[in-house]
Amino acid sequence: MPKGIIGKKVGMTRVFKNGKAIPVTVIKVEPNYVVDIKTEERDGYSAVVLGTDEAKEKNTPKPLLGIFKKAGVKPLKKLKEFPLKEGEELNLGQEVKIEDVFQPGDLVDVSGTSKGRGFTSAMKRWDFSGFPKSHGARYHRAVGSIGACEDPGRVWKTKRMAGHYGNERVTVLGMEVVDVIPEEGVILVKGSVPGAPKSYVELKSSVILDRRKGQRKLAKAKAAYATEETKES
Repeated sequence: MPKGIIGKKVGMTRVFKNGKAIPVTVIKVEPNYVVDIKTEERDGYSAVVLGTDEAKEKNTPKPLLGIFKKAGVKPLKKLKEFPLKEGEELNLGQEVKIEDVFQPGDLVDVSGTSKGRGFTSAMKRWDFSGFPKSHGARYHRAVGSIGACEDPGRVWKTKRMAGHYGNERVTVLGMEVVDVIPEEGVILVKGSVPGAPKSYVELKSSVILDRRKGQRKLAKAKAAYATEETKES
C-alpha cells in the first residue's frame, strides 16, 4: 500500500484511553482510488497517484478526464502523489482503505493549508509580547524600531513585521495515530492539524521514523497500544 492517504479535516474532540483525556483531530477519509502509477522504467521513480471526492465531469479538464477514464474511475476533485512501499504493487482503479495504510500507534506527518488570517499585526503574526501596558507608556502594540540609522542604514529583508498571516502550506511532523475506525472511514490523530474544517489534508508515513527521537516515540506508542489490547482481552 502507499505511504499516505488523502482525507478531510472534521474538527477536534477528545477520547479517553488508560484514564487519560487525549485531544484528537478527527479526519474523514473518503474512498481513495489509484488514478496513476509511476514506475522506475517510465518515470524514474516509484509512486502512486491517489484521488478522492467525486467531481462533476463538466468541471474537470479534458486531460484529466482521459486519465480517469484510463484508470476506470469517475472524475475526482483531489489528487495527490505518494511513494510506494518497497515491493508493493497496485492496480489502476483500486480502492485504498485507511485501515490498510495506518494502524493505531503509527506516526504520521499531516499536511494542509492553514487558516487565512488576513493582514495582522506583528504581535499576532509573530507572537511578540508588546511594550509595557502601564500608565505613561506611549506604545503598546507597535512594532518599535526596525533598523539602525547609520549602519546598515536600511531594513533587512525578512524583518518580522505586520503583514499577511496564514493561508500557507503547513506540515506537522510525527503525529500519533490514536485510533482508526474503518466502518466510519475515520482516523484520529493526537493534537491539532493545519486547516479549517472540511479542508483537505494529506497523511504520510512520518519522516522522523529514521531519527532516534522518532523511533523512541514510535516504540512508546506501540507499547502503549499493546498494553491496552492486553487489558481488553
